[in-house]
Parts: sequence; structure tokens; C-alpha cells
Amino acid sequence: MSPSLVHALRGRWFSLLVHLGLWVLFYLALINLGGKTPDYRDAAASSQPADSPLPVAKLGSLFSTAQWPKIPASTNLDNPFYTLYFFPQPGPPPTTQKIEVSYQGFYQTGDSAKSAVIKVADSFVIASLGMRVVTNWFVADASMQTLTLTNLTAQTNLLLLNAKKEIEVPVR
Repeated sequence: MSPSLVHALRGRWFSLLVHLGLWVLFYLALINLGGKTPDYRDAAASSQPADSPLPVAKLGSLFSTAQWPKIPASTNLDNPFYTLYFFPQPGPPPTTQKIEVSYQGFYQTGDSAKSAVIKVADSFVIASLGMRVVTNWFVADASMQTLTLTNLTAQTNLLLLNAKKEIEVPVR
């Protein structure tokens, strides 16, 4: 920088002018500080709201088997873009199924054996001790709070009163 410019910037008058300018800016800021808030109001919507941003109803058709490619009628043609590799192979049929069972309580009349009331899926079964409830499950013991079921392989299931439990039974 030139010495005259440095001398002017270091001068007393320049610093007083800058100082006075800052005080003027501060004063102007304080005057307009109170301002007023913008005038906001509720306005009516100019258009209808959008339907649904996600087309959920159309998702079911994306995964259906109807979308899979069909086997061409003329199989003697060589097509390098057709393969059966990506189609899932059918698995073996299930050998067991799960049934929901709920113990409802028991009753005993006179000298007879205890009879347990058991809700199997949507029907009620009344079974005495040792009787079959479903396919291979038998009543082993019934008390006020619990029912013990057992099968031919000596596995046991303990059912609590009015509590649903899933048991696994073989498919016939």
C-alpha cells in the first residue's frame, strides 16, 4: 500500500468517522426493532387435496403368479432369454399344523372322573382323564389352574386356565 493511504487509515479522523457510522447504524437498528408482525390469515385451499401418494391397491398384482411369464407354445425354438431357473420349486407338503387350544376348567360329579372342558380352535371338547383331545394329545391331569396334555412320545404341554396356547399336531 502507498504510504499516504496507510497514513489516512491510521488517522484519528478516519477512526472517528467509522466509530460514528457504527453508532448511527446501531441507532437505526434500535428504531426499527419494535416493528410489527406480518399480517397472516387463513386462506381457503385453491385445489383439492391429492388422493393417496402411494398406490397401495395396485401392489397385490405385482406379486401374483399371473404376472409370471408363460411357457411358449412352440418349445422347439431356441430362446436364450427364457429359463425356468428362477421359478420356485414346490416344497413338500406340511406334515404338522398348529392348533390353538385353551383350557376352560373341569368338573366332577359324584365319584366319576374329572372332565376337562377344552376349547380346540372354535369348538369345545369335554374329555375325561386319559381321553384324546386332538389327534395324538391326551388329557393327563386337570386341576383348578392347569391342564396337562401328553402324547405317545411322553411330551407334555401345560395349559393355564383361560390362556390360549398353540400345539402342533400331525396332519392326517
